Amino acid sequence: MPPKYKTRTGTTFSGQDHYERSTPLAVTSQIGIDLSFTTAEMTMQIDQLRAFLKPAMAQLAATIESNCLTAAKNLVSNYNGTTTTSGQLTFKQFDGLGQLLTENLAPSTDRTALLTPVSRVEFNDATKGLFQASQNISEQYREGMLGRTSGFDVFESTFIPTHTTGSFAGSALTDGTTFGLSTTSNEWTSQTTLKINTATSATTLKAGDIITMSGVYDVHPETKTVRGTLKRFVVQSDVTLTTSANTYDVTVKPGFIWGVGNAYQNCSLSGVTTSDNNSVTLIGNTSTAYGQNLAFHKDAFVFATADLVDVSQYGAWGARQSMDGISMRLVQQYDVTSDTVPARFDVLYGFGGLYPELAARNFYTL
Repeated sequence: MPPKYKTRTGTTFSGQDHYERSTPLAVTSQIGIDLSFTTAEMTMQIDQLRAFLKPAMAQLAATIESNCLTAAKNLVSNYNGTTTTSGQLTFKQFDGLGQLLTENLAPSTDRTALLTPVSRVEFNDATKGLFQASQNISEQYREGMLGRTSGFDVFESTFIPTHTTGSFAGSALTDGTTFGLSTTSNEWTSQTTLKINTATSATTLKAGDIITMSGVYDVHPETKTVRGTLKRFVVQSDVTLTTSANTYDVTVKPGFIWGVGNAYQNCSLSGVTTSDNNSVTLIGNTSTAYGQNLAFHKDAFVFATADLVDVSQYGAWGARQSMDGISMRLVQQYDVTSDTVPARFDVLYGFGGLYPELAARNFYTL
């Protein structure tokens, strides 16, 4: 990940630290589809094998997409939407997703928006009277496709997960003055562990919940000018706040970087002097299921697969093929006890956030 630097004012030399960033990508998720055919089936129905394989590969692809989208929503803290109207997605709300990406300096190209089926219907209805290219209008009416709209390549997806907020309530406060990075030298962290207390007993925060803290405001990524909105953070793992008297660790992204002069500063304290005793607020209603749409630049996330070992050396028959960056392995081996030929298809992959600030979620009530 490229470094960032701060600008000098005037003629006096002011050296600064060079801080190189990286993000881990664990290629450890292995999934597969297992099939088994008797030799009689393979003898008499060999031409029908493709009919078996096509739905198997569709299932495998669907699982990968679903898993990645579930992981993606827990990385994204930018959001807009409504908590009152079921399924609503106006053009203004859709365009607001582009605003969030632009405010975080996402390039205007290579932007994608994924809409749930219910939001696709609402959005088609909201935009049917607006000017679009004749080809887009034709696809919208004949195929239900949106094509390219407001700078996004728009697609429909049934795999975007809903998000149910935690039951977090009460007068929750941060507990401590040393959260995140307050250093004025160039330094970066991908996440921060907050300490939170005085929340209502037995309430929860869920992975994917978005929270704000009083006095912690967003800043422009380059000029560091304070914006008029509170900085949003997304919770990384489920936390149960068992008693109001105790303090609990809550890990959030992005990292809480508030040191003035740090090139990676992403928020600012305003109206408060420390990160202690800041009110913590959950975005949205508690214990409520929300549908979601996802907009992102291609650099927001990273996906990779690895070539699994060729097992032919161990007596099995194997083949491996890569297509569009996805490596898949097929292994077959004859079972003499049952006169069958089991076949397994495997993919080893990893998914993570590269620049999750270049993505945004749209919420709607179900």
